[in-house]
Amino acid sequence: MMYTDQLGRAIKVSVTPMRIVSLVPSQTELLVTLGLSDAIVGVTKFCVHPDAIRKEKKIVGGTKNIHLDKIRELNPDIILCNKEENTKEIVEILEKQYPVHVSDISTVEESLELIDQYGEIFKKADQAAILISEIRSELKSFLEFVKDKPQKKIAYFIWRKPWMVTGKGTFIHHLLEVNGFINMFGTQNRYPEISEEQLSKLKDLDLVLLSSEPFPFSEEHKNEVLKMLPDTKVILVDGEYFSWYGSRLAQAFRYFRTLH
Repeated sequence: MMYTDQLGRAIKVSVTPMRIVSLVPSQTELLVTLGLSDAIVGVTKFCVHPDAIRKEKKIVGGTKNIHLDKIRELNPDIILCNKEENTKEIVEILEKQYPVHVSDISTVEESLELIDQYGEIFKKADQAAILISEIRSELKSFLEFVKDKPQKKIAYFIWRKPWMVTGKGTFIHHLLEVNGFINMFGTQNRYPEISEEQLSKLKDLDLVLLSSEPFPFSEEHKNEVLKMLPDTKVILVDGEYFSWYGSRLAQAFRYFRTLH
């Protein structure tokens, strides 16, 4: 059977994959939601949902550093990667021995496309269709909720020392737009670094969002930002709802309501 991943790469699998290695936390969660928990044999150390997954499955490394020997021991039928989460080198090494599916997601629609692809590849089409319908319904309801809300100028921080924010071309930026926020760094690519001097000049910001990941911002860091931007509201947000695509989207829009 031949499939095409989100990079347009052709993937050949001889049978429905029954031994899956997932190198992307949000995709691991998606597999479980689709009823594929028993088929997962390997995950990363960052695959924290559901809670017990790392105790039940073999940990094969991180998202950027993998242990090839551990993957070989698992003899997977397919390995699931992501363009942003995993490196090109990892994909190139793995695809010499295994079918490798690579996702590439920067919008909700692309996330739904991935869910549909997994439904087809793993013979979980009915479960995928239900999940897609649920996410579409939640999104429609949320868009109706925010359509008359006043737009806010925001900055979304993902890292400290150096300070890094979210720019265009990212899934986070897309979800900020879905929220009706104006990303003040939306003209810059990906995750630009900014200096403390630049920070202190952001006088027209309405809101600063400090993400829980990949840097775990806390109240301490919130107070640090408030010293630089005393007239700006600063809040800590759950980064998983902004950066985890797949089944996490079914709950994300309810969480976003609390930010308004």
